Amino acid sequence: MRAAFLVAPSTIALREVPDPVCPEDGLLLAVRACGVCGSDLRRWREGPTGAFALTNSGDSGSNTAQGDIIPGHEVSGIVLEVGPGVTDWAPGDHLALAPDVHCGRCYFCLHGRYNLCDNLRAVGITPGYPGGLAEKMALTGEILTNGIVHHAPPRMAHAHAALAEPCASVLAAHEYAGTSPADTVVVIGAGPIGCAHIAIAKARGARVIVSQRSQRRRELALRFSPDYVIDPLRDDVVSRVRALTGGRGADIVICANPVAETQAQAVEMVRKGGQVLLFGGLPKAAPTVTLDANRIHYGEIAVVGSFSYHPCMHAQALDVLRRRLVPADRLITHTYPLDRVAEAFDMAASGEALKVVVTMGE
Repeated sequence: MRAAFLVAPSTIALREVPDPVCPEDGLLLAVRACGVCGSDLRRWREGPTGAFALTNSGDSGSNTAQGDIIPGHEVSGIVLEVGPGVTDWAPGDHLALAPDVHCGRCYFCLHGRYNLCDNLRAVGITPGYPGGLAEKMALTGEILTNGIVHHAPPRMAHAHAALAEPCASVLAAHEYAGTSPADTVVVIGAGPIGCAHIAIAKARGARVIVSQRSQRRRELALRFSPDYVIDPLRDDVVSRVRALTGGRGADIVICANPVAETQAQAVEMVRKGGQVLLFGGLPKAAPTVTLDANRIHYGEIAVVGSFSYHPCMHAQALDVLRRRLVPADRLITHTYPLDRVAEAFDMAASGEALKVVVTMGE
């Protein structure tokens, strides 16, 4: 089969490799679609050395070595074969896959906080867990039991089903924040994740303000009907948000980008008693930001991280996509076949696209 490998900074190579073997307790998947995620792009820019480490992650016994991994964790495909012990899946089933594989034993797993697992593995990220930028994948019993795998709705396009992974993280953030029709939500950053935040906030009844530097992405954000769009290069975004909220500030501010400056701005534009969600991670080399601690303290502002999600959110995301609460055809701006995977990464990194999806087979 053909598979893509991250071999150097900003370099993806397509190789012919042996087909994976169907695990006794798992299944063999014919991949049909795999999205290119912002975290994939960060690792692509860094190159393979050390790019795939997660907290306490280690080798699962696979012969895929660190620095020689198949990336891709937003996956949809068709089951080709199942092991003799598998009863929940059958050849021909359409499934969607997300990356997280939890241990089920640590403090956080025992308290239902699977995304915070001390031993978290991630398909397409952790060595030994090859990802979806390949024609076939072997899903082990561990992935089927402790990972995130769901049946896709009947007749859902494979490219749309692959979007359940990023949409699940967005749904989880708004569930945590309790976004409601009473809220004004500011989304900072109008990339694919930012646009999904617009769609979900609107679906929950909120008024949505978007701040985005790129003109191209401001134009693309209009596909999701935000109430206001701000160009922070021309307007003082904090003053503009306060003007649009009667001087009070936004109820919820979501930092959907990897820019430290905007996290500091978020604290300034949120109302007293409001919430700031740090959704986009900062670069590994510069993860520190200075926030106005007095404003947080005296204003009782909640500044919280938002990372991954409970597995149930992935199933919910598939239903949200089925109901077009997030219109997948508006979110996906570019698709590429696997033999053009390098172009797919270049386009995803260019800022001209929203969601880029790599497709395999029919």
